[in-house]
Amino acid sequence: MINASDIKDLRAKTGAGIQDCQKALIASDGDMEKAVTYLREKGIASVAKKASRIAGEGIVESYIHMGGKIGVLVEVNCETDFVARSDEFKVLVKDIAMQIAAARPEFVRQEEVPSENLEKEREILLTQAKNEGKPEAIAEKMVEGRIKKYYKDVCLMEQDFVKDPSKTISDLITEATLKIGEKITIRRFVRYEMGEGLEKRQDNFAEEVQKQMQG
Repeated sequence: MINASDIKDLRAKTGAGIQDCQKALIASDGDMEKAVTYLREKGIASVAKKASRIAGEGIVESYIHMGGKIGVLVEVNCETDFVARSDEFKVLVKDIAMQIAAARPEFVRQEEVPSENLEKEREILLTQAKNEGKPEAIAEKMVEGRIKKYYKDVCLMEQDFVKDPSKTISDLITEATLKIGEKITIRRFVRYEMGEGLEKRQDNFAEEVQKQMQG
């Protein structure tokens, strides 16, 4: 069984994120040294070392879909202007903008979700689980599992990449960091949908964006 202290120790050794450490320990059957090797082989440990570096360059990318029905602005940062001007970086940022258009995230990462939003979601999920007749202890566990799904719905970094659902946006950024050799971060974004909040017929614009990206 993987416990929190093992995850904490591995994180201290490698600088990798909590989820990456948990995956590494599970894949290594709890063996700390094997988990360190796992993270290094995946390149995650080297990416983590870049986390403290300053990414002060980058670009703000715009994406307009369906003749102005959906619009996105996203800021993605890197370390040098040379990388910011590269075609590879520009393609990455365009993909991220299209992801935002298609998947409708509300936040970049988990840490940005306001505590009041999270508590409200927990209350709703707990009530749902109890209404299903689950004992409180089991209901609490179910809520934790459903909170993970909530994060995948609202946090860009947790979402499956529309072009390749086998990886998350976090994985995409990790791969790009390894390939480009610089720290890359998604700083912020805004997403507009024409008529959002108005009482009118709603077409599934997000589904149309996904079809375009996959096609």
